[in-house]
Amino acid sequence: MLSINIKNQSDAQANFVDNQLSRQVQSAVDEVGKALLGKDHQIRLALCCLFSGGHLLIEDLPGMGKTTLSYALAKALGLGYNRIQFTSDLLPADILGISIFDQNSGQFSFHPGPIFNQLVLADEINRTTPKTQSALLEAMEERQVTIEGETRQLPEPFFVIATQNPSTLAGTYPLPESQLDRFLMRLRLGYPDQRAERELLEMNTERDKLEGVEQCLSVEDVTELRKQSSKVKASSALLDYVQRLINFTRGKDEFHFGISPRGSLAIMRAAKTWALMCGRNHVVPEDVQAILPAVVEHRLRATTDDDGHTGASLVQRLLNEVDVVD
Repeated sequence: MLSINIKNQSDAQANFVDNQLSRQVQSAVDEVGKALLGKDHQIRLALCCLFSGGHLLIEDLPGMGKTTLSYALAKALGLGYNRIQFTSDLLPADILGISIFDQNSGQFSFHPGPIFNQLVLADEINRTTPKTQSALLEAMEERQVTIEGETRQLPEPFFVIATQNPSTLAGTYPLPESQLDRFLMRLRLGYPDQRAERELLEMNTERDKLEGVEQCLSVEDVTELRKQSSKVKASSALLDYVQRLINFTRGKDEFHFGISPRGSLAIMRAAKTWALMCGRNHVVPEDVQAILPAVVEHRLRATTDDDGHTGASLVQRLLNEVDVVD
């Protein structure tokens, strides 16, 4: 399995370790790609989100591979996995767990809920009530849950992939901006290309794809990657570029609101991880540009937009109009 220790290496050795890291990341992309065909960029972004210590929101139509991606990630990285199907009658206790009185011992016994796993799929999160949504989001933020006055830590690493159907579909409770901001990234998978769909049609069942995924990283590797991503350097010029991007969203009338400080930190966390995944110990503007749509689209809205679907066009403005060099 992967072993990373850049801090105490010489430059030549560090470069060698970085190359090893890039190959390991590519092997994870390849393994997950056996199940989610033709979506290597989205897989890389999902891995970046995980290695950055954030959580991922996937918004797309039913049947696009959201569940497949989450299960394949868990299998390739050796993470404990559970799936929660969100429905209108789901209660917070169904997620967090509950204490049940044991008549034999005369004491209450805690039965942990499905949230106590390393990778949790919150499927169709916008089909449940805001109260239940909040219970999950609190666990995501605090990495712990408090039940009946007792605090219980969640496992490490702890990664939530939440999926939601487009708000135009019936029976949905859209997440408010304050809760969307809790997700480091939002992705859309989209339809497969012709080659990927042809390969999919030649398979007997969807399960055939998942059975071919093998573990290529360990939990220890994931933990170490998270530690190393925080050590990636960013120059003053790079930080200036990020600040210009952020200030652009705060100073234009077209933006209903600008990127929050949490959003600006999210950009840097993801950019550092992306640089590490590319085999570098410093961030370049291309790293910021690669992760920017996934990190800030769901944090932006045009002043004329009532549905919150203008983030993509606003991000494109950022990429086109903000100069990399001042």
